[in-house]
Amino acid sequence: MKITFARHGESQANIQEVFSNRGLKHPLTTRGRGQAAALADRLQDQQVTRTYSSPVLRALETAIILAGALGVEYEVVEVLREYDVGILEGRADPQSWQMWKEVAEAWLSNQHWEQRIEGGESFYEVRQRFVPFIERLIEEYGQSQAHLVCVGHGGIYRLMLPLVVRNLDQAFITRQGGFGYTAWVTCELSPGGLMCTGWNGAPVNG
Repeated sequence: MKITFARHGESQANIQEVFSNRGLKHPLTTRGRGQAAALADRLQDQQVTRTYSSPVLRALETAIILAGALGVEYEVVEVLREYDVGILEGRADPQSWQMWKEVAEAWLSNQHWEQRIEGGESFYEVRQRFVPFIERLIEEYGQSQAHLVCVGHGGIYRLMLPLVVRNLDQAFITRQGGFGYTAWVTCELSPGGLMCTGWNGAPVNG
C-alpha cells in the first residue's frame, strides 16, 4: 500500500495570516484552487484509490478537487484536522503568532509535549488522534495495492509524520523547506513500516 500526505492549497486564512483551524471558513483562494488542480494532475498516474480529508474548509475544498479529478471517493475525518490553537483561533496579531512559535519550539526543540496554548491541544493529544488513525489504515489496507491520499495541514504533518514514517525526522523536513501549499509526500509500506519514497515527486532514498 501507499499513503500520500498532501497539504491543502493556499487559502484566505493564509493570505490574512489568521489562525483558522475550526469550522468552515476561509476557503481556498483562486491560486489555491489552481494548486489543487495541479496536484490532481501530478497524481493522475498514481492509481489513487481513496482520499481522506481534514474537515477544515481549505483542506476539504482541496480534497474535493482531488477526488473529483481522480474519480475516487473522499471521506472527512477529524483526525486530520490542524492542531487546535485554543484562544488564538481567529486572531492574526503578532503577539498571537509569537505565542504559537513558543509552543511549537517547546514541542520540537525541548520535548515539552504537555505544553499547549490555552484551550488548545498538547502534542500528546494530537498524537493520540493521528497515530492510531494511520495504524488503522495500515491494518485495513496493508496487504492490498491501495493508494490512499490524506489531505491535511503543514503543522500536523510536521509534528506527526516523524512518528509514523520511519525515515522522516524534523531535520529532513527542515531541509525540504517544510510543507508548502499542496506539498505531497508519498510513503510505501515495507516490512519495517511506512517509508517515505517521494517528496513532491522527487525520489527519497533510505
